[in-house]
Amino acid sequence: MSDKTASEKVVKSNEDWMKQLTPEQYRVTRLSATERPFQNAYHDCKTAGTYHCVCCGAPLFSSSDKFDSGTGWPSFTRPLEGAPVGEEEDRSLFMVRTEVHCSRCGAHLGHVFPDGPAPTGQRYCMNSASLKLEPEDGG
Repeated sequence: MSDKTASEKVVKSNEDWMKQLTPEQYRVTRLSATERPFQNAYHDCKTAGTYHCVCCGAPLFSSSDKFDSGTGWPSFTRPLEGAPVGEEEDRSLFMVRTEVHCSRCGAHLGHVFPDGPAPTGQRYCMNSASLKLEPEDGG
């Protein structure tokens, strides 16, 4: 993905997103839902590679920044440098959290918490349904 392509906004109708995504991917990325812990594709994945936005394909996280947070969701210490990862306050569920989204297409990715390991102290707790892993070996 070129720098120009990576920065272009992706806008689609709900109908188009529903055609492109599985029902679970749509529920998570377009309706800000959360998948079940420990029952998702990447919570225990050890494959080296890059995690991309399932909606627009933007590269977001590296497996080298992934760690086992014990929460049941894939967790990362940081996004890739220059990744289109945005944050905003989320006051749902009677608490204040920081939502993480793809700033290229608006997909809900998960939340970030200040309880992660070094070097950042951050825990980007993501939904597997919002990600697509591209393994380093291209498989």
